[in-house]
Amino acid sequence: MEVNEKMTGIMNETKEKMKKSLNDLAHSLSQIRSGRATPALVEDIKVEVYGQQMPMNQIGSINIPEPRMILIDVWDKSNSQEVLKAIQKSGRNLNPQDDGVAIRIVLPELNEERRKELLKLAKQKVEDHKVSIRNIRRDANENIKKLKNDGLSEDDLHQKQNEIQKLTDENIAHMDEIFKKKETEIMTV
Repeated sequence: MEVNEKMTGIMNETKEKMKKSLNDLAHSLSQIRSGRATPALVEDIKVEVYGQQMPMNQIGSINIPEPRMILIDVWDKSNSQEVLKAIQKSGRNLNPQDDGVAIRIVLPELNEERRKELLKLAKQKVEDHKVSIRNIRRDANENIKKLKNDGLSEDDLHQKQNEIQKLTDENIAHMDEIFKKKETEIMTV
């Protein structure tokens, strides 16, 4: 395989890994509660039904009728108790109520202390994902350096390392933007 093909492969793999890390961060932050209800708070909670673990969004429809209420319409009403148990065991401090028709989760107002805790949690998730991006950068740089043995010139090496650094900076800046939006969500009363 030619050096240029290998470089292109390394760059494409690096972009893909960074994109996955960015998407994972967005998903992780969507699960952190802010002042408003969102289906992301419950849609991935696993429920034991029909002898297997299934995510909530495959067992019923999840709606947000009011800014602080989640309404789960379980399609097979015989699974309602399992859904209730799964929500209570999820560790997300949610208190579901079954009214016989649907499961309602009313989110209490967040106090200042809880908002700060959630913000700290969000900050930690962002920092973990930034470390992931930096590790991807390190691996890509090491792979590019290995191409020197295949005849990669010093100039091309530096050019690719600069491209990788630029990609890293862009992704970290994007993570900071995502965090700013989440911070605003959490701190808005």
